[in-house]
Amino acid sequence: MIYWELFYTFFLIGLFTFGGGYAMIPLIEEQTLARGWATASELQDFIAISEITPGPFAVNISTFIGSQTAGIAGAACATIGVILPSFIIILIVAFILEKFIKNHWVEGALNGIKPIVIALILSTAFFFFVQLVFFGGNSVGSALSFDLKSLTLLLLLAGIYYGYYKTQKKRLNIIALLVLAAILGMLIYSVV
Repeated sequence: MIYWELFYTFFLIGLFTFGGGYAMIPLIEEQTLARGWATASELQDFIAISEITPGPFAVNISTFIGSQTAGIAGAACATIGVILPSFIIILIVAFILEKFIKNHWVEGALNGIKPIVIALILSTAFFFFVQLVFFGGNSVGSALSFDLKSLTLLLLLAGIYYGYYKTQKKRLNIIALLVLAAILGMLIYSVV
């Protein structure tokens, strides 16, 4: 049954992902593409929309994938599946946190997890860059085609962000950056 499969898959993703939504992208990509719930291009769209939509990334993307796969009931199953492990773990941790937070084994385990979370986020960013620029947003196994527009947009936005940071000594508002990216994307992809 598709509803159970959505719930179970996203439950496991939520259970075995440390570091938030970005760290779960490789697992979501692996499971979603293997089951045919979305194409690589659709998954990229879901990730982009999940990032700009208010709310936690994990909830947003699981809702989009569940909805795409099995409608509203599928969205509910995937969303409940992805949040339930965190809910259960937080309840358990809150109950026993004071007793174990200073335990050197617990500290060691948490310190050991941090580098892998960073590696997962960096690998996701690298693969998205390669997929976007060298494969036109399609899966890496598809035909190699350099996308100059994507690279131009990426470099332009990075330059604007860096220039703003250097001149204003503060970071550009993320909402302003997303709006700017959307406007530049419309201009670059529809005019040029």
